[in-house]
Amino acid sequence: MKFGTSGLRGLSVDLVEVGARAYAGAFGRYLLELGKAHTGDAILIGSDLRDSSPEIKMICATALERLGFRLLDCGTVPTPALAFYGSKLGTAGLMVTGSHIAADRNGIKFYCPNGEINKVDETAIAALAEDFRPESHVARDTTVLPLEDHAERCLKLFYERNARLLSGGALTGLKVGVYEHSSVARDLIARLLLRLGAVVVPLGRSEIFIPVDTEALSQQTIASLEAWAGSHGLNAIVSADGDGDRPLIADEMGRPLRGDLIGLVTARFLGAKTIVTPITSNSGIEALGFFSVIRTKVGSPFVIAAMQEASAASGDPVVGFEANGGVFTAGPIYLGGHRLEALPTRDCILPLLAVLSQVKAQGRPLSVVARSYHLPAAVAGRLENYPVEASMALMSHLRTSENLSVFLRDVGQVISANDIDGIRVMLTERRTIHFRPSGNAPELRCYAEAATETAAWQLLNAGLARLRLWTNESNK
Repeated sequence: MKFGTSGLRGLSVDLVEVGARAYAGAFGRYLLELGKAHTGDAILIGSDLRDSSPEIKMICATALERLGFRLLDCGTVPTPALAFYGSKLGTAGLMVTGSHIAADRNGIKFYCPNGEINKVDETAIAALAEDFRPESHVARDTTVLPLEDHAERCLKLFYERNARLLSGGALTGLKVGVYEHSSVARDLIARLLLRLGAVVVPLGRSEIFIPVDTEALSQQTIASLEAWAGSHGLNAIVSADGDGDRPLIADEMGRPLRGDLIGLVTARFLGAKTIVTPITSNSGIEALGFFSVIRTKVGSPFVIAAMQEASAASGDPVVGFEANGGVFTAGPIYLGGHRLEALPTRDCILPLLAVLSQVKAQGRPLSVVARSYHLPAAVAGRLENYPVEASMALMSHLRTSENLSVFLRDVGQVISANDIDGIRVMLTERRTIHFRPSGNAPELRCYAEAATETAAWQLLNAGLARLRLWTNESNK
């Protein structure tokens, strides 16, 4: 178990046996020791729809109750809904979710009363969890606690925040498919779209958990999106990952939009002056000239920290987004007389509504709206089951310019490189390739950009082939 780009992750069986008790207890102790909460205070708790989440949720609740906390059960709600509710109550929170990762894994996201935990908080909580020693005579926590039910209030508050974003009927005339799969946000998305006048077509609902990674969609998912778009005559298809903090948007032909493009459209919709985004987002963003751009390492804590610093310095609207499409707002933003309150945690609902509103306002297909940004074509892939030690060894090796040039000699000529997060390399012909170990899974990600999609795929495949060759050579 370890903290990744957003929250704790690990095998479900490990979380059930020890991890949930250790980390939930560590979180509670951390709040008490720093004076961020006191005995008798409330803590919010929610979960996604994967099979292991209810049991892990009750284990966490039991650990926190033993420390004297009062648990408010927000049910199965999107992570941003729980975070927003906590910000309104000034209450800490805990969300049991593995987000987009495989069904045999799960995780926990933690929120202090002032928002999502940062990297300093993660280090302290992990250190406290290391001290946890289960008592052999104490049975595993399986008691079902009578938690206070706050699910309806939590969801209602989040719904109202988003329902006011656009005027009633703002999406009238659009026919939108909602890929429901097993996302905890599926019903909320459909309800909001109906309220705004769209015709909603439900698609692919599943009671079995399906891990949907918005940065690396399976070929089966892409084929389904294309088939649905064609058979139903849709203007767009929208969805989210398991816990509803990453959006998925496909155009009228079922072709998914990249998350960084979704973030850009949202930032323009909100009138942002400054955007904060990780180094993995499209390298063409700066050339657009719409915003002042701040780049960070990958992970919501890094984006949030840079957003808050930029907002404090300028006082102007600052919007953050990740390459997965999740959008953050650092302060209140005013739209047509409506005050959109800050939500400095990843959110899927705001970008879904922002993008669809532009399709309606411009009266053009989503594919045309997307092309109007003229970003370089960008694709991504990954090598799964790639040992973390091997990834770290490769990153260390490639930090030497000579090694990097030799490594990529069959891929392209190196112009420049940076190691903000992994190794991002600028090649000739305005191509970019980026190797980065995942922060929450044993896999090595590869990102590629080029002038055309064909050239981007060729670069990606060449990069992945080079990684496989490196692995084979290292294992000899």
